[in-house]
Amino acid sequence: MANNLGPNLSSSSISRREFTRESVLAMLAGVAITISGCSDDNTTAPSQNAGGSTTQQDVSGTVSANHGHIATVTAVQITAAGAVNLDIMGTATHTHTVSLTASQVQQIGSRQRVVVTSTTDAGHDHTVTFN
Repeated sequence: MANNLGPNLSSSSISRREFTRESVLAMLAGVAITISGCSDDNTTAPSQNAGGSTTQQDVSGTVSANHGHIATVTAVQITAAGAVNLDIMGTATHTHTVSLTASQVQQIGSRQRVVVTSTTDAGHDHTVTFN
């Protein structure tokens, strides 16, 4: 029986892991420029209560070359003002971690721009921008 898969394809099977890896690499192969300075629609500013003091809200970061990752520093984390390790898996098929120092968490709470690089997984990493 003839192979109808084309000149460069064989009929051998690949594992789900190999398929996922090759799919991610194929998607990333077309990425030439990454703009990480854009804000995310989910980023919110601190609000003021009736007494005039600021209450914190969650702050979402923009993930470069994104394929389902979500990076959010919660209001509780901002209020605690300590170092944080964020799991940014979101709806992606793999995870990355973003490590923020206490100073960076405070800057994010003050809506200052913070840019960090995630851990490497599945052969790549991401730049995450909070502003």
